[in-house]
Amino acid sequence: MNPAFGKYIMLIGAALVLIGAVIFFLGDKLTWLGRLPGDIRVVGKSGGGFYFPIVTCIAISVLLNLLIGLIRRFF
Repeated sequence: MNPAFGKYIMLIGAALVLIGAVIFFLGDKLTWLGRLPGDIRVVGKSGGGFYFPIVTCIAISVLLNLLIGLIRRFF
C-alpha cells in the first residue's frame, strides 16, 4: 500500500466528520436545502410519492467544484 493512500482516507474521514458536525449543529437552519425551486416532488392521493431534488444536486455540485478548484489552486 502507498502511504499517500492512507492520508487520503484520513482526509476523507475528517471531511465527513466536519460535514456531520455542521449538519448536527446547524440542521435546523438548513431546512431550505432540498426544497429549492425546481426540485421535483410528486405526491399521490394514497400518500405515496416521488421526490427528486435535481436543483439541489446541481447547486451542491457547483459549490463542491468551486471549493475543489480553490483547494487545488492553493495546494
